[in-house]
Formats: sequence, structure tokens, C-alpha cells
Amino acid sequence: MRLKPGALLRFYSLCGILVQVAATKNKARGSQGQFPLTQNVTVVEGGTANLTCRVDQNDNTSLQWSNPAQQTLYFDDKKALRDNRIELVRASWHELSISVSDVSLSDEGQYTCSLFTMPVKTSKAFLTVLGVPEKPQITGFTSPVMEGERMQLTCKTSGSKPAADIRWFKNDKEVKDVQYLKEEDANRKTFTVSSTLDFLADRSDDGAVVSCRVDHESLNSTPQIAMQVLEIHYTPLVKIISSNSWPEEGQTIILTCESKGKPVPEPVLWTKDGGELPDPERMVVNGRVLSISFLNKTDNGTYRCEAKNPIGRNSTEYVLIVHDVFNTLLPTTVIPSLTTATVTTTVALTASTTTSATATSIRDPNALAGQTGPDHALIGGIVAVVVFVTLCSIILLGRYLARHKGTYLTNEAKGAEDAPDADTAIINAEGSQVNAEEKKEYFI
Repeated sequence: MRLKPGALLRFYSLCGILVQVAATKNKARGSQGQFPLTQNVTVVEGGTANLTCRVDQNDNTSLQWSNPAQQTLYFDDKKALRDNRIELVRASWHELSISVSDVSLSDEGQYTCSLFTMPVKTSKAFLTVLGVPEKPQITGFTSPVMEGERMQLTCKTSGSKPAADIRWFKNDKEVKDVQYLKEEDANRKTFTVSSTLDFLADRSDDGAVVSCRVDHESLNSTPQIAMQVLEIHYTPLVKIISSNSWPEEGQTIILTCESKGKPVPEPVLWTKDGGELPDPERMVVNGRVLSISFLNKTDNGTYRCEAKNPIGRNSTEYVLIVHDVFNTLLPTTVIPSLTTATVTTTVALTASTTTSATATSIRDPNALAGQTGPDHALIGGIVAVVVFVTLCSIILLGRYLARHKGTYLTNEAKGAEDAPDADTAIINAEGSQVNAEEKKEYFI
């Protein structure tokens, strides 16, 4: 069959229409799998922000970045906005990446990536700009401070976004009880933060390091710190230390006066019983040390050490009691073992030793204080034995008198004086018992 030329033209036109419709449908189905992907970005003020837009399936469709003001920054690889801070990083059918350097707070906002399909598809990326807090400063600090005065230290920092956090430390130990204040800056984007530390100055705070620490996410875990060293002035603290806890006659005792204050206390002053030291030859002061040699009972008393500085003065006392060596070394176990013969010998030895010691003390007053311990122990033992024997003798004599207490009749009472012989005397004696009570003699 032979077709007419007009009919053949109509057939080709219909085929072209069908092919064109099929192509359009295929392109629409392909564009449904295309979608731009972006991510939010956070950057510190003054840093560089990288904005990336990716498309997994793209049939040569153009990509575009625009800023929060809907100004086009880049269309494919072509720069649209004249801003030297904005540069192209990468441009392809599957990705469009740009960078914004020296970011400021005004650059913060929502950026849009557009894929020019039918219809146009978009994706949003929010750029967050962090305001860096300024270095903190501590105000209200004075030096020196008197003990007991109130101190109010204020730490302040500005320009943070979001608001920074302030923490106080004293010698690396955090102080919790502080006041915190946050104020919005004039640009209505950043904040000024302040914190106040309030406390009473104490001597334990002298030399302490007080620090104010500012924490913020823009500082990358490296906080900003301001520090001050406290200087506290206070009156002296005085304490006396003795070299001997049981001072005895003849010994030497050393008393050390420890004083701590700020400013450093002047040389200390030693007194005894409210007056000057009575024996400068034996009581020697060397700086803060008082040394008393050849102790005796006259050294008993109250010794005072006083220290002062420009802030004030303070003192402390030490009561000295000199103990007798005789009482300290008196033996108690040797008494029962001594015999009577030993007692006689030791009594004579006691008299001889006492006479010798007395004569020696007359010639040399310090000789008695220099005697050794064993001689005193022997003297104490001898005296104890003498006392023991004396007590025993008194007890024995008492017992004897108690056992022999009684009466006896005189010859006159017995009737023997007038009797001619013995038998008569016996008879008279028996008969005279009645009147015997009148002629008793008592033995005492």
C-alpha cells in the first residue's frame, strides 16, 4: 500500500511527539532522586567557615550558594558576590563548597544551597558564630589587707556569645559561694559577665593565690585566668617550746619563743614574774632563746615571752617548776635488804658525807649542783633505812610495855618485915592480902 506524502508527514510528527513526551517523563523521574545535602556549621569569631553542598545524583544540574540576605555567593564555579572573604573550595556536578574567612558576628544566619531542577530543590545550613570572651580582670584588690577586714573581689569579662561562665578558686580549691551577674552588650549579640567573691581576710589567707577562671566553648578547653596573690597583715602568734619537760636542780633548760606574724615581729622580750630576769649571769637571752643554767628552787616562776610588730603585740607564758633530784631518785627497793649492822655504818657515812658536802658547798656554791646522781641516791637510801629502824624500835618497845604492864606488893604489904621466921611471914602474907591494895606500887 502506498501512503500519501501528507499522511507520512503526519506520522513522523506523531512519533516525535511521543518520543519527546517519553524523554520528559524520564527526566522528571530522574530528578526525583536528586536532593542537595548540607550541614550546620559553628565557627569562632575571626575564624573560617566551610560551607559544603552535595548531590548524590545529578544530571548536570547547576548548584548555587546564597547568604542569609538571599544574595547569591556562587553559582556553580562562578562568583556572584564581590567579597574577598568568600572563596571557592570545590565545584562539580555533585558538590559545591565555599569558604568564608574572618567570620564576624554579622555573618551568622541561615545559608541556602539550591539545586536547579524542576522544581528547584533547596537545603539550609545555619552558621553559628561564637563570641570569644575578653581576658578577665579582677578589681577591688588592695594590698596589704589587715586581718579581719572584708574583701570584695570582682571578676569581669565581656564579648562572650553565648554568656561565659566564671568560677573562683583559692589555692586551686573552688569557692562556691559567689555572686553572678549577666548583662547583654550594646550590640545585642554578646554578653558581659561578672562575679563577686566576698570574704573576711584571715592570716591563713596570707600568700594564697586567688584566681578567676572564665570557661567558654570558644576557648577550646583552655580557660582564661586572672590571678591575685593575697597579702594579709596580722599580729604575732607566740609559742614557747621547752627543751626539758621535767627540769631538775643543777640542770640547764632552754626556752625557745617562736613568733610568727606579718610584718615579721621584732626581737622578743623575756620577763619573769612581771619583771626583768633576776640573774643575768645564769639566765642568758640569745635572740628568741632563753637559757637558764644550774637550775635551783629560786628559778621557779612564770616566764613571759612577748613579740610585737606594727600591727600589734602578743605574748605567752611558761610556768617553770624546778624539781628536787633527791625526791626524784629516792630508792624504795633497797630498804628491806639492809641489816642492822649496815644501818650503823651508813648512819656514820651519812654524817660524814653531809659534813663533806657542806664544806664543799661553802668553798664552791656550784659544787653541790654538779654532784652526780648515784651519791644522792645513796644518801636517800641511808635516811630511809634510819627512819625504818626507828619506827621498828618504837613498835617493839610499845609491844614490850604492853605485855609487862601489872602490879607487885612491897615487903611491907606482904608482912615479911615483922615476921620472926619464914613460916610466920608466909602466914602473915596470906592474911595481909586484904590490905594489900593500900600498899601497891605501880610499874610504869
